[in-house]
Amino acid sequence: MGIYPQPNRWQCGPFALKHALLVHGILVPEREISRAAGATWHGTDDGQLARAARRFDCDLLMIRRLDPGKARRKLVRYLRKGIPCLVCVQEWSHWVTVVKEEKGRFILLDSRDPAVLVIASWPQFKSQWVCHEPDEYDEETVYTIYDLHPLVPRGRTRTRAKFSLERARYLRRRSNREFMRLWDVYVEDLLALCRPRTPLSEKVISLGEFLRRHEAMILDQLDFWHGDIEQPAARKVLEQMHLVADTYGLVIPADDEKRAIAAIGIILGLWAAAEYGVKPVYRVEQKRKRRSS
Repeated sequence: MGIYPQPNRWQCGPFALKHALLVHGILVPEREISRAAGATWHGTDDGQLARAARRFDCDLLMIRRLDPGKARRKLVRYLRKGIPCLVCVQEWSHWVTVVKEEKGRFILLDSRDPAVLVIASWPQFKSQWVCHEPDEYDEETVYTIYDLHPLVPRGRTRTRAKFSLERARYLRRRSNREFMRLWDVYVEDLLALCRPRTPLSEKVISLGEFLRRHEAMILDQLDFWHGDIEQPAARKVLEQMHLVADTYGLVIPADDEKRAIAAIGIILGLWAAAEYGVKPVYRVEQKRKRRSS
C-alpha cells in the first residue's frame, strides 16, 4: 500500500487513484481500488475510477481543455489548492497523478517509473499529456485534447500531503526505495500520535523540534536497554518519520510530549527487536534436554 511501481501493465489506473487518495491521507490498497473500479487486464477508464473514488468518499471530476495554456492554468489552480489530479498520458494509455507544480516543474507519481516520483518540466509533461483525436467527419482535422481529473474529497480530510521539489529529489534516490514502500506505515503510525497543523493550532511542536529536544536521549536509552544497535540506523528511522510528518504537516500537542516520547521509544524498541533480535527478558533461558539414546 506504500509508494512503489505497479507489478503489471494494466493496473496504472488503481495505482494512480491510490496515490491521489494518499495525498489526502486516505490509505487504501490498490487491490481494494481495483475491486471497487472493476478493473481488468484491459485497463481502467475514467468512469471506473470515478466509481471507485466515490467508494472512498471522493469525487473524480472530468475537465477537458483543447488549449495547452488553458489546460496548464486549470491544472495549476487545483494543485495550489492541494487537490491532486489524475491525468491519462501517452495517447490515453497510461494513468499518472500530478501532485505539485513548483518553479515551472511538475511533480508526478508515475507507477511505471522505478522511483515512482517523477519531476518534469512543462514541455516534457505537455508532450506526454496531449492526446490527439481526429475529427469524426474530416480526417485531416485533428484535435489536441488535455483531460484532467481532480480528486476532490466530499468532506474534510484528516491531513494532506505537500510534496516539494526538494522532497521529491530526495525520495527519488535508490536508497529510499524501501522507505517509499513503507510510506503508508509511517503515515498510520504518525497519525496515531500527531495531529495536522491548522491555522488555529496552539501549543504544538513539530516533529523536528521534538527530535531536537529528545532524539539523543531516546537513542541512548534504546542502546542501553537493547545493548546492541547501530545508532545511525535508528537515527535513519527517526529522519524518515520526520520527513513524513513534515510532508503531511503533522505536529505534536505540547500536552502530549511525554506520551510521544514513550510512543516513539516503543516504536524504536520494536524496530530494534525485529532488526537485531532480543534475548529473554526477566526469564531464565531453559536449556534443551538431550534425547536419551
